[in-house]
Amino acid sequence: MTDNTRRIASALCVNLGLILVFIATGMPLLRLGATPTAYGPVFGWVYSCGAVLSLIGRLLGPSTAGLPLRERRLRRMETWASVIFIAGAVMIFTVRGNDWIAFTMAGAVITIYAAFMSGRGEK
Repeated sequence: MTDNTRRIASALCVNLGLILVFIATGMPLLRLGATPTAYGPVFGWVYSCGAVLSLIGRLLGPSTAGLPLRERRLRRMETWASVIFIAGAVMIFTVRGNDWIAFTMAGAVITIYAAFMSGRGEK
């Protein structure tokens, strides 16, 4: 697999995964696949698939060997954000409360921070 193909596949997995996490986060608000008291199976599976796709995309991303230290750390932060999304998915299936929201917000803040800071470094 060439580096360009790997980069495209990684970006596709990450973007699709984050979109699925976003959609699943909105499902309880719109009462799609979930009731206010107990989340339905559709919500949990959509969120979990998005979290796993996001992590796979981050792990399959291109090598960071030639990048500056700051950029490597930001990429590592993005990988940890995907792990935090997976922790949120575990909370959906085990706790049955709203603890998953805290993990989703933490992962989103880390993802947004890393996206802004990596874009700032390229300029």
